[in-house]
Amino acid sequence: MNSEGAVPARSGRWRVELSEAARRALDARAAPLYVEMELFFSCLIRKRLLWDQPPPADAVLMPSSDDHPRLVVWFHPVMAQHCALPNDAALDDLPLMDFPLSRREAFRPHWLRLDYRSGAFCGEFGW
Repeated sequence: MNSEGAVPARSGRWRVELSEAARRALDARAAPLYVEMELFFSCLIRKRLLWDQPPPADAVLMPSSDDHPRLVVWFHPVMAQHCALPNDAALDDLPLMDFPLSRREAFRPHWLRLDYRSGAFCGEFGW
């Protein structure tokens, strides 16, 4: 599941759960589905999934327990350069930088659930 030179992470307790709708949608794709699991540190912590942007070259890919050939997933902890609350209108426009975790594996999600509804992928991740 390598993409753009990124390296796979050790699987550990990591698992991916695909609904039947998500599996069908992945099977129908010509290109991989890129899924970034972003953990955002600011005044509060936010987690979200970002879709269809290829991983950076130094991303550590999360091998899928499902091992679907069209699914590329990575974990990306980031932080804001200044405090912003999750309901701020400009939250998506904040300049972000990588968050330097000394024990990255302690924060890495343990699961990802993907579904496909109303013509779009959706999902959640957690520990």
